[in-house]
Amino acid sequence: MRRKNSSIKASTDTLGDNRRPLLTYIKGIHASLNPTDRLIADCVLADPERVITSSIAQLKDDCGASVGAIVAFCRRVGLTGFAEFKIALARDLAQSGLPAGQTQESGSLLEKVFGVHAQSLTETLQINPPAQFEKIAQAIDKSRRVELFSIGLSYPVAHTAYCKFLLLGLQASAHFDSHIQLIAATQLEKGDVAIGISLSGTTRETVECLEVAKAKGATTIGLTNAMKSPITTHSDYCLYATPSEIKYFQAPLASRVTQLALIDALFVFLALKHKSRTAAKLQASGEELVKRKIE
Repeated sequence: MRRKNSSIKASTDTLGDNRRPLLTYIKGIHASLNPTDRLIADCVLADPERVITSSIAQLKDDCGASVGAIVAFCRRVGLTGFAEFKIALARDLAQSGLPAGQTQESGSLLEKVFGVHAQSLTETLQINPPAQFEKIAQAIDKSRRVELFSIGLSYPVAHTAYCKFLLLGLQASAHFDSHIQLIAATQLEKGDVAIGISLSGTTRETVECLEVAKAKGATTIGLTNAMKSPITTHSDYCLYATPSEIKYFQAPLASRVTQLALIDALFVFLALKHKSRTAAKLQASGEELVKRKIE
């Protein structure tokens, strides 16, 4: 894979620039952290209330990292030091109104699953600035064509986006085969939009397609659950779905829901922008589809 422009775009993904919730941001960059930073992050995520009331020496003992490493970690998430880190953490917990460091243990399984989805949707809303979302929607609206790249369990999200864009009359494609996706990426040009969807942000095939599309002059958009991941390096714009800690078949439970919610938001934005055109296309589609219903 090409290695041009391989530096991570920290300037657009730091907490300080977008005022993202601190805990959600730490979850989002967790996979990209080095082993020492991951120790600190795990300690913070496990019991943030304890961190707020701890000195830096106490956090050092809890996580096993040095004082210098803790200060460097605070700066890595966009804060000046441990004191500002604790203030941001306290503000984060106060705004969330949720018990820190704990998940709901009571209630039925159904309630727990729905609770995870609800929390993930709330966090996803918090980490995507409206201005960034509108820029992405406008780029799609003005594009000549939209090509979606994704494989594995993320592919259904890409296919759903393709179907919704098709309803709006957009020229969109979402090929299933990764080799055909790469061929499609080579045929993009200025005025086209390439959207890569990857939960981990490290899927080689998807990242490579975005890299090729960007080199051809297309506007690139990444949809991922991992901030500061390789896919963000080759994305002009990024949408972030919050990570989920509950896993089934090694795939986070709520991640698909949050990705689909972002796709739905793009669909609604574009549909409302062109109300008359959208209504006409939906009516025409509906009239043909109703003919297939069995009486």
